Amino acid sequence: MYTIQDIIKGIIELGIKPTDTLLIHSSMKAIGEVEGGADTVLDAFIEYMKDGLLIFPTHTWAQMSDEYSVFNPLTEPSCVGLLTNLFMKRPGVVRSWHPTHSVAALGKDAASYVEGDYHWDTPCPREGCWGKLYDRKAKILFLGCTMIRNTYLHSVEEWNDIPNRLSEKRINLTIQTPDGRMIERPVYRHHNPGGAVSDSYAKMEKPFLHTGIAKKGYIGDAACLLGDAVGMGDLTSDYLKRKPDLFSDQEPVPTEWYMGQ
Repeated sequence: MYTIQDIIKGIIELGIKPTDTLLIHSSMKAIGEVEGGADTVLDAFIEYMKDGLLIFPTHTWAQMSDEYSVFNPLTEPSCVGLLTNLFMKRPGVVRSWHPTHSVAALGKDAASYVEGDYHWDTPCPREGCWGKLYDRKAKILFLGCTMIRNTYLHSVEEWNDIPNRLSEKRINLTIQTPDGRMIERPVYRHHNPGGAVSDSYAKMEKPFLHTGIAKKGYIGDAACLLGDAVGMGDLTSDYLKRKPDLFSDQEPVPTEWYMGQ
């Protein structure tokens, strides 16, 4: 059974610094048995990252719709895992108001990081929380999950204006703010005629690892991938300029694109 010290040891061995901006995609189940369960995992990250900025996605795209249309950031559950739901209830954590792709943050600049995330009508705008990962030179940790969970690449596709990634029409959502206001916020949904585009994001793992943009490690039993947001953004943007529909199929990235780098 893993202890909090074991979890912190894994964090350190991956090369995460206490002052980093770190976003975590997570699978608690993959970590294995931990003394104190999921709360201990959060305790480890919160303790270690106390001088940085710790972020978890708290998405609600699975449940928000024209029929279920009111998003309350204080009460609406996340659809992306146990750790995300526990984290957003921790003291001091602030959650952005984006009605489908919110994040929760704790630490340095947390309030300014999440501020204004609801102003745009796309899931992952360049000016929102996902684009700010690039500006902050953040690291993104895939804790027991794979690159297909890489929401950041949705953002990279957005700022490269890749066609057929957003729905033709917006859904009509309302944000119920913590101070009781009701803000109308129609938003586009992620869309791809060929299926879930994120299933193709796994093809970026080999280029990211080969170029040193990402590295592998373990926290508990969980296989992890730690990536650099700037490197991931720049390399993916370069590939999308070569082939805008790169993620429209499962074909691997041509090895000649990265073997010389």
